[in-house]
Amino acid sequence: MDQMPNSKVLYTAKTHTSGGREHGVARSSDGRLDVRLGLPGTARIGTNPEQLFAAGWSACFESAIGLIVQKKRATLSGDVTIDAEVDLNLSPTDGYSLTARLNVTIPGVDADVAQAIVEEAHQICPYSKATRGNIDVTIRLV
Repeated sequence: MDQMPNSKVLYTAKTHTSGGREHGVARSSDGRLDVRLGLPGTARIGTNPEQLFAAGWSACFESAIGLIVQKKRATLSGDVTIDAEVDLNLSPTDGYSLTARLNVTIPGVDADVAQAIVEEAHQICPYSKATRGNIDVTIRLV
């Protein structure tokens, strides 16, 4: 896919992966990421793509929340936390798919304000945009 019109590339992540999810390794071009990959639920040392996706999305979503908190000039009483859950599903008719839940804690703001922050963050987060309409997503304040 080409760059969107009127947009500027801020960063390009480059990785090299071999061996797939069963016996793979993934390394970034800058060497900061170097992980073994493994199937979910196995004893093999390594992470799986669903864990990497959950970590990436929750980090990105938390940054989006930070932007909205600044925009709204809200004051938090602690750190925002996100517990992300990404399910790998198998359907006999559709094959493999993902579903996700983001359980968000925004300390020190009223529930209505926190809900508005989460909803706005979901509109601007690049991972949320990429998944919108493609996977079932539940975002819940805890």
